[in-house]
Amino acid sequence: MLDKESLEEELYEHFKFVASDGQVPLRVDKFLMNFIENATRNKIQEAAKNGNILANDVAVKSSYKVKAKDVIRVVLEHPPHENLLIAEDIPLDIVYEDDVLMVINKPAGMVVHPGHGNYSGTLVNGLIHHIESLPTNSNERPGLVHRIDKDTSGLLVIAKTEQAMTHLSQQFFDKTTERIYHALVWGNVEEDEGTIEGNIGRSLKNRLQMTVFPDGDFGKPAISHYKVLERFSYVTLVQCKLETGRTHQIRAHFKYIGHTLFNDARYGGDAVLKGTTFTKYKQFVENCFDVLPRQGLHAKTLGFVHPVTNEFMQFDSELPTDMIGALEKWKNYTKHNKEE
Repeated sequence: MLDKESLEEELYEHFKFVASDGQVPLRVDKFLMNFIENATRNKIQEAAKNGNILANDVAVKSSYKVKAKDVIRVVLEHPPHENLLIAEDIPLDIVYEDDVLMVINKPAGMVVHPGHGNYSGTLVNGLIHHIESLPTNSNERPGLVHRIDKDTSGLLVIAKTEQAMTHLSQQFFDKTTERIYHALVWGNVEEDEGTIEGNIGRSLKNRLQMTVFPDGDFGKPAISHYKVLERFSYVTLVQCKLETGRTHQIRAHFKYIGHTLFNDARYGGDAVLKGTTFTKYKQFVENCFDVLPRQGLHAKTLGFVHPVTNEFMQFDSELPTDMIGALEKWKNYTKHNKEE
């Protein structure tokens, strides 16, 4: 079976809205109903009651009046799944497929399963069009054994039979799968390799983020092993091997050690965190953000035991073009500065 907390974390969808310059004072529950499709006022008010609506990073009540330029963030539970599962003819990058499973290379920007604001175009919508009957996991999501974030690219294994779902889910629960990511992070990671340990749970200050609780008083244990692949002046390309699979594990762990993922907006990586104060450098970084308009994270390698043959299978994927483009820019920048 899958880790219970990991399943619970998947029940949330995140939103961010910036009130316009001309915004007249308006209750935040009414404001959000104008933006979030099919979200009821009761559900929004429940979110506020649970501290899941923030105005300028401060939890507010549903009666809070939104003002011009306010930044509103909200976390809502998924609506009923039976209303969302619509088959769509979406192209899938299928790396491998047989009678019991398939391996997908998910592009950045594709949501894995339907939820508030994402009722179509998700991986699940494409899967149920490609395969007539899929088993469901504990959250009634067809075929899904694990997941990766919307703006993370890379490999996912999909179960096509009940036996495969049970077998693969147990492997993830037992932490016997192999998951290797490539991440572009801010700063010079000094150690060539290392391990980050620390409980991960939802932040007590910002419900949109996961955070590390080093004392172990909250969250669940999480372990990430990393190795430096290449350094580029003010950013570093690292390989991350997950021993556990917490929500946002790599993103939270690397922020915790002072190396937030490059262009990770949710964790502050979309600001110029390292480097010079020169306008030219800032423009260079902005250009890199344009090339890589999401967090620099790719699920590159996936390994697991086949549910039927008991053979260990390992799959590898190339870095997507947006990450390659950003890396090329940093390589050229580093070379130019060394020559100077």
